[in-house]
Amino acid sequence: MQAPADSKAARPKSGKAAKADQGKVSGTQLWLVLIKAYHSLLGFTEHTLKDSGLGESEFRILEALLHKGPMPVNVIGPKVFLTPGSISVAVDRLLKRGLVTRTGSPTDRRVRVVDLTPAGRKLIERVFAAHAAQVDELGHVLSAKERRQIARGLKAFGKAAAHHAP
Repeated sequence: MQAPADSKAARPKSGKAAKADQGKVSGTQLWLVLIKAYHSLLGFTEHTLKDSGLGESEFRILEALLHKGPMPVNVIGPKVFLTPGSISVAVDRLLKRGLVTRTGSPTDRRVRVVDLTPAGRKLIERVFAAHAAQVDELGHVLSAKERRQIARGLKAFGKAAAHHAP
């Protein structure tokens, strides 16, 4: 069914109105660009992980332990965006590979603390250095000012989403 001829929505904008709209980006457009960029970046960095034998979730866990130190399993999960079931399975895989230890907490026997083994630390330091170099190199397609603006904007966008999440 066609819209009536006098409908503003049916008529394409021209002139100044069209130029004014060209600079506008809706929240939906921003979200789509962000999702597409995220998936492209994952694909871009995937080959760094391929040679390490680490999966993406395992990489995130080891990276968190490298930069934050030993943590309880239930603290790591939310930091690396894994559900309680997924974090347990991933930690079990890392444990079997000898990359992490999982010990009881001295203050709460219900808590299991995960830490890097020397082999785990050596692996994640090497893999993270390659990952960081790769992403930093890619970041040079943007000026320093653009990187700051994007970082600021994405933080605000993310905080707003977190604030409005059910």
